[in-house]
Amino acid sequence: MTLSEKILGRKVGRALRAGEVVTVSPDYCLSHDNSAAIIGEFRKIGVARVKVPEKLIIILDHIVPAADEKYAQNHKTIREFVAEQGIPNFFDIQHGVCHQVLSEAGFALPGKLIVGADSHTTTYGAFGAFAAGIGRTEAASIWATDEIWLRVPETLRVEFLGALALGVYAKDVILKIIGDHGADRANYEAIEFSGPAAMDFSIASRMTLCNMAAEMGAKNAYFEPDEKAIDWLRPRVRADFKALRSDPDAEYEAVLRYDLSALEPQAACPHTVDNVKPVREVEGKAIHQALIGTCTNGRLEDLEAAASILKGKRIHPAVRTLILPASREVYLEAARKGLLEIFSEAGCVILNPGCGPCLGAHQGLLAAGEAVISTSNRNFRGRMGNRDSEIYLASPATAAASSLEGKITDPRKYL
Repeated sequence: MTLSEKILGRKVGRALRAGEVVTVSPDYCLSHDNSAAIIGEFRKIGVARVKVPEKLIIILDHIVPAADEKYAQNHKTIREFVAEQGIPNFFDIQHGVCHQVLSEAGFALPGKLIVGADSHTTTYGAFGAFAAGIGRTEAASIWATDEIWLRVPETLRVEFLGALALGVYAKDVILKIIGDHGADRANYEAIEFSGPAAMDFSIASRMTLCNMAAEMGAKNAYFEPDEKAIDWLRPRVRADFKALRSDPDAEYEAVLRYDLSALEPQAACPHTVDNVKPVREVEGKAIHQALIGTCTNGRLEDLEAAASILKGKRIHPAVRTLILPASREVYLEAARKGLLEIFSEAGCVILNPGCGPCLGAHQGLLAAGEAVISTSNRNFRGRMGNRDSEIYLASPATAAASSLEGKITDPRKYL
């Protein structure tokens, strides 16, 4: 069996195969600012209390602090519901992006079944969890019943060989895969990142790869848990867990192989995530803004990559560069290491941890005709607040180099 089949099989107490539909009880159910809408759906069900409050994790991150009266009211509604229902795992606006915070708080554990009312819940597969995004009505029903039905996904295996060259990062890897195979290649499939070079990726890089697996349509994505993952989790663990791995004779829908040493910096061009080209093919495109951070690339190693390029330099006068740490923990560590000082001296604007401008609700939206290079995960038309703007997706290093020159730039010239 594959890892996904094993995790779901443990939940129902029998061996499973891809294609079966099962009813399971998740270990955790995540929601964020959309909890206000979920509360509305929950009230319609007609039950007074959530069934298992300790399984719910609510993290305010999308519009923090509240940008207008509507968002402020939503946050108030959520806080009141948390108090009313006795939900212990509530993280208010000061903590950061839900996917980073949930992981740092020790919920993203090997073998766990985690569902979340956010498509990038797939991130937790970096630790060997089965983690999948769900809708708001599904989340409300879990609050009421502690159950959800899932189809056991087929698994697409992606094997990595070789080693990344200087200036090439996990973001470039996942953009290359999506560009080669399309945004619908893994619809309702699991993606297993494996092969001789898979475990060379850092935890932060694994989170990037699993996060953007959602942009291939994946139901879930994962790395098999190893000592690197266990070591990262050890001081954070808040529950027992069992690390599971796919069997050597597990069946896969297909196998894709990538030689990491052959890859170069990539960029997803407007207006789809699978419109991917090598950075060298779009070099020179003028930009007006750079965004470095988000749940995809706002971890410490991402900020370090950007800071190594920006140190001692000034961003281009026509560019606004926004730095968005993924969590308070990342923000504090970046401060201790002097990265925030580097960014500020370079002329960047440092935002509070959260989703920021990524979803197009506040903090650095675009004007008509502007272009941004962003380390986030989506570049759909209007994603960052204006349908007449352009979003290019790239690594933190590419974004940093581009912010120096005022145009899309290959970062390797600065390394």
